[in-house]
Amino acid sequence: MRIAQVAPLYESVPPKTYGGTERVVSYLTEELVRQGHEVTLFASGDSVTNASLISTVDCSLRLHPNKPDPAPLHAVQLGQVQIRRDDFDIIHYHNDYLHFPMSRANRHAQLTTLHGRLDLPELIPLYEEFSEMPLISISESQRAPLNGVNWVSTIHHGLPEGLFNPVYTPGKYLAFLGRISPEKRVDRAIEIARRAGLPLKIAAKVDKADEVYYQEKIAPLLKASPFAEYIGEINEEQKQDFLGGAIGLLFPIDWPEPFGLVMIEAMACGTPVIAYRRGSVPEVIEPGVNGFCVSNIDEAVEAVGSIDTISRQNCRQEFLRRFTAYRMARNYVEAYGRVRSESRESSHGRSAF
Repeated sequence: MRIAQVAPLYESVPPKTYGGTERVVSYLTEELVRQGHEVTLFASGDSVTNASLISTVDCSLRLHPNKPDPAPLHAVQLGQVQIRRDDFDIIHYHNDYLHFPMSRANRHAQLTTLHGRLDLPELIPLYEEFSEMPLISISESQRAPLNGVNWVSTIHHGLPEGLFNPVYTPGKYLAFLGRISPEKRVDRAIEIARRAGLPLKIAAKVDKADEVYYQEKIAPLLKASPFAEYIGEINEEQKQDFLGGAIGLLFPIDWPEPFGLVMIEAMACGTPVIAYRRGSVPEVIEPGVNGFCVSNIDEAVEAVGSIDTISRQNCRQEFLRRFTAYRMARNYVEAYGRVRSESRESSHGRSAF
């Protein structure tokens, strides 16, 4: 199958450090190539891929020295996709709704994976207007705010099987990996570790939008918590030792998490997860198998005390059973086939008039 993957330009594919959407696009693209498909990746020029790469900007926007306005660059990218649309059997978008007007006008076989939260009120009229657009959700819970849209499938994220090696001997610290932001609640992680009497290592990105939050709320907390070590952003290679060496991963979120890639990264290392019961968490965490779902700090501290009852071998097996890139790519190929069939039927229906 001839497949176009259209990635946001904010990070390279894969990203150099933090970047969930672009990382998933990379895993999917490389696995589709491995499975024999002809894939073209539209992404920033510093991306690395075995697919054919088409770039309209030389560097990912977050790392770009000139800090350009992203809107015109994404418009150019989408224009390039449309010029080449007849080269593909399916176009797979990962940049939200930016292409909807073009896709409606051109009626090419396409679908969109929504990677972010959908509970924002301004999104409702947009998706109502473009309700025919074929959409992929990354968890069942992500779908909840939107009714009457064209959901094709829910496809959980997956990782390459060999990306991380399992570590079956637990380490001596708890881990927090992600972003330092109000909804990720690293402050809860610090309190859980304090009450559990364990060291906490924090590997996290601070976005510009969260810089004030970090300086006012988190930096003083870190200064007052000698057991908590902030090590900054880490890359994919560093995740192996960071996650594999942890007793467990703390995921104390305070928002409707669409998926939470870090949870399956930990599982791939054999590391159990203690996560707040929000968003996708109950779909990813099987209590007693690969971690615990909790509702408050007391329950989280209790779960830390029981974490040695979780088999790290079972964590790894649960990853292999449910969250590999191979499974993700096969699910997407099935969705591509359904969308192409529906697109052909729609085209035939229109030509009959």
